[in-house]
Amino acid sequence: MNDKASVSKELNAKHAKILEGLLKLPENRECADCRGRAPRWASINLGIFICLQCSGIHRSLGVHISKVRSTTLDTWLPEQVAFMQCVGNEKSNNYWEADLPASEDRSDIGKFIRTKYQDKKWASRYAPQPAPSNMTDETIEFEEKADIPRKARKYSMEDEVFNAQQPQVPSTARSRGVSLDTMDELLNLPPKTGLISAPSVKLSVKLKEEKKDLFSLLYASEANQDRTIVPPSRWATFE
Repeated sequence: MNDKASVSKELNAKHAKILEGLLKLPENRECADCRGRAPRWASINLGIFICLQCSGIHRSLGVHISKVRSTTLDTWLPEQVAFMQCVGNEKSNNYWEADLPASEDRSDIGKFIRTKYQDKKWASRYAPQPAPSNMTDETIEFEEKADIPRKARKYSMEDEVFNAQQPQVPSTARSRGVSLDTMDELLNLPPKTGLISAPSVKLSVKLKEEKKDLFSLLYASEANQDRTIVPPSRWATFE
């Protein structure tokens, strides 16, 4: 997707107003190369304002050296406008014309521009070239980004909400059960001295005896049972 499509009409109008203000500055009222009056074009990677004639020569150098834009006809991105605010003709020429002799002939402006930017004949040997890659967050300031925080957010909105209040998990793990010794302590039972204590043995014997007595009540022994046979005469009487 083209980045220029994201620039609204209101933002584009704001860019045009900023560029118009930059062109009114004393250092930008003349072309950065031929010193012609009232430049209306710019090289967005060199950070300079140039006239219509010099803009054609800059185009012939190739976009790897100079990228030309119109200050009134083209759509500008916020970072491009910010770079023009940071550089301008004076700062750019302090680098590109650092070793330029005062008597240098500018009559052949095409040759002058190629020697200046392509051959870098008069460029400074000590200062770095003004370029967007050399601009830091502190040097690039654009009023459209005034309300946007400079540093990127560390977390997304969901992460901030999630990490806002973390539930405090107790460090000690829950007990999955209670030992028999703990149950004895809770019920105030005497400590166990062996596998089977003496009172428990007596209790089991007593229970066995009681079961035996109940069994004897339900079933009579064979010795006590009456096995006499009823004589046949009694059956006749019954009939």
